Amino acid sequence: MLLDIMQINEGGGFVIIQDTVDCNGRQLLKGFVNAALKREEVVHVLGFEVSESEFRAGLGSRCTQRLCFHDGYTDPLGWTECPPFTVQQFIPQEINTCLRQSEELKGVILVIDSLSWILRHHSPAVVCQRLMELRRGGALRSILALLHSDVHQQGIVNSLCQLATAVILVTPGMSGQHTVAKTTRRTKSGRVTREEECFSVLEDLTVTIEAQSSRSGNTQAEPEQYETDPAANLTFNLRLSEVEREAKEKLSLPFVFSQEKKSALLKPRPGAGRILYEPDANDDFDQEDPDDDLDV
Repeated sequence: MLLDIMQINEGGGFVIIQDTVDCNGRQLLKGFVNAALKREEVVHVLGFEVSESEFRAGLGSRCTQRLCFHDGYTDPLGWTECPPFTVQQFIPQEINTCLRQSEELKGVILVIDSLSWILRHHSPAVVCQRLMELRRGGALRSILALLHSDVHQQGIVNSLCQLATAVILVTPGMSGQHTVAKTTRRTKSGRVTREEECFSVLEDLTVTIEAQSSRSGNTQAEPEQYETDPAANLTFNLRLSEVEREAKEKLSLPFVFSQEKKSALLKPRPGAGRILYEPDANDDFDQEDPDDDLDV
């Protein structure tokens, strides 16, 4: 699955690579960029965490001609008079202006290195909203972003991952030689596919799959990691068996009127609806002023 996602041919795709301090995901990110450049696609990089020379290291000289690096590493906060690119420019209008530097607009891939830096200066709601605007704009083929999941609250990470069409969590392998990619992919129909693969990134940034987990290919309607069962750890059972459910449906409740009861109550009877009143001898009733007892 990892090699399939590297094609990034689906329009409007959004791929997040999650890493931690124990396992850096930037080499895999550059492997995605290298594969896109070899397909002769145009790549724009919003770089905040490493310099342009460090990001280009390992990429072929012929391929890098189609890579546009927008330097947010030198002056990310705009302290100089003419900063190349700042974190405040992470808005669709400014990004689209940067994308217009390329002759081809519809085949552009936007790489964000990284979302964690942007989340330090923008609220999660703003970041999610602007990512959705970029995806709906139509000028991008796909978005590829790096996210350091161990420096954010889990709720923020989950919110961003819900927007993505594919999430790749990189973790160290058991042997220490390979890296494990836990991939979650969502289709347009709502199906979710999970797969675990051991991979390595060669010196030329080629990604190779070394092994595949036996738990791969798990497809389900909704991701399990975002669902919680409120009745999972109770000391009593809240669920009904088939026999109990049938008995419940046949039970007649005491205060629910059946059709027979409604017909019996609504059927007119002799003397129904009549009011009988016999005046008392002490009643003070004046025919000329029947409401004199109401005067105050």
